[in-house]
Amino acid sequence: MFKHLMPKETPTLLPIALVGEPILRQTAITVHHFDAELVHLAEQMSASMDAANGVGIAAPQVHSPLALFIMASRPNERYPDAPNMAPVVVVNPQIINASSELVSGEEGCLSVPGQRFTIQRHQAIEVRYQNLQGEWQQTELTGFIARIFQHEFDHLQGITLLERSLMPEQTQAISAQSIKKGEAQ
Repeated sequence: MFKHLMPKETPTLLPIALVGEPILRQTAITVHHFDAELVHLAEQMSASMDAANGVGIAAPQVHSPLALFIMASRPNERYPDAPNMAPVVVVNPQIINASSELVSGEEGCLSVPGQRFTIQRHQAIEVRYQNLQGEWQQTELTGFIARIFQHEFDHLQGITLLERSLMPEQTQAISAQSIKKGEAQ
């Protein structure tokens, strides 16, 4: 009777998988059902991300095997200089094109708490994904937002920030940058 006066139910916070847990090493599965259950998962993921001061979260990080992540950049204690953007739910993402320009930036990960890594990412990417209604979206992302997308996309490939930091292209690029900085001084 007074249901319209009742506050909206607060989504349950989901436990975040930590590096070493098997779900983080698995390739995510394609989403085929765009239903209320998927919307509910996205709401829970968003609440869990906000509670942890994240700017993105992938379904495998909350123990779901689905190819789904959320990007929600905003300044917070972990990323004080992050730009503001409305949350975007990304389902079945694809990176169509990536700039050859790589940029270095510091990243953290909710699944690797308390650690930060300097990671090389593409400055700009063209992406394609579905929204919660199953409609395809296509856009170009740059800078920090492109970094979030690439970070969360890695999770769907079974790659955590820890693994990304140890990949040969990361260590080679960071070494090359250090040499260039040394020459400039």
